[in-house]
Amino acid sequence: MDFASLMSKEISKTSSTSKAAEPQKKYLKRAEVEAQREAAYIAEQQRLQAEKEEKARNKRKFEEEEADRNREREEKRRRLAEESRRRREEEEEKKERARRKRLGLPELPPKNDERDGTPLADGEDDMLEDELVTKLRALGEPARLFGEGHRQRLKRYKRLTAKSLTPQPTQTSGPIPTTLELVPEAEMKVPKSVPKDPEGRAFLFRQLASYFTMVLSEWAVALAQRPDSVKQSFQGKAAYNGMVQARENMRPLFRRFERGELEDGILEPVVDIVKAAQERRYVDANDGYLTLSIGKAAWPIGVTMVGIHERSAREKLHESDKGAAHIMSDEVTRKFLQSIKRCLSFAQTRWPPDDQLQLMG
Repeated sequence: MDFASLMSKEISKTSSTSKAAEPQKKYLKRAEVEAQREAAYIAEQQRLQAEKEEKARNKRKFEEEEADRNREREEKRRRLAEESRRRREEEEEKKERARRKRLGLPELPPKNDERDGTPLADGEDDMLEDELVTKLRALGEPARLFGEGHRQRLKRYKRLTAKSLTPQPTQTSGPIPTTLELVPEAEMKVPKSVPKDPEGRAFLFRQLASYFTMVLSEWAVALAQRPDSVKQSFQGKAAYNGMVQARENMRPLFRRFERGELEDGILEPVVDIVKAAQERRYVDANDGYLTLSIGKAAWPIGVTMVGIHERSAREKLHESDKGAAHIMSDEVTRKFLQSIKRCLSFAQTRWPPDDQLQLMG
């Protein structure tokens, strides 16, 4: 065998061995690396999602089992309480029967099994539970209240329907809604003195409510007609807030007008103030307001007691409380009296007096 054949044989052996081995690649493409990383990430996320779902299923199962156990526990406790109450009532009834028998008293009347309260009156119709619940929900009321039985629920429904069928007094659509029937402007002139008869006082309250409603309405219209630049200014906002505050503070006065419960000590000065304002005598109206708010009672100024002798005119401090300041009596009265003063200030600009001396300062 010559040298050439030996070399060819060795070469063929080496090539066959390298083809059979085929070692792994030394370098990988970027796309292959990204694909492997993405596949590993997706597998990890799937594993975490599966673990999360498994935990949620276990938690839900535990909560359902715990709720079932609590429900069974509450039902058992309720049955035990009901049984204990029933036994206690039976024992008390047995003792009462024995006591009545021993004392010779009549037997107890048969006990009513229904524990829904007092029975329905004769001639009062009953209705099914589902229908009653539907009607209560249609009225916007709760279908069931705690500890309420069917009879009590039926009585509540009848009470609500009776209240809805009762005619409610209509309210005016003015600045302050009131149930009083407002009078036209031609009839707003109040008398010089407060009437003594109930009909006259009721009409007087209507006149006062009508006058203040007219003043507040004109006040709101005057503020609404201002330019936008004035409305957005600080003085414009303060004027509007003053009107709103006066309107809200006068609501208790209107409620007293409706009930006719305004005391004479305040009603008489208010009538004098309104009378003077209607005649455009705003200075006199302001004097009436000051008399009503500050009063005419003597105020002790300085030293009132020196030595053993009283000073002159000291007895005037305690003569009577006729001139007492009603504005100091309570906060509500003080607020609506101050609102009357604000109405006077607007009225003299809306209806200026013929005599310039009657303008308030």
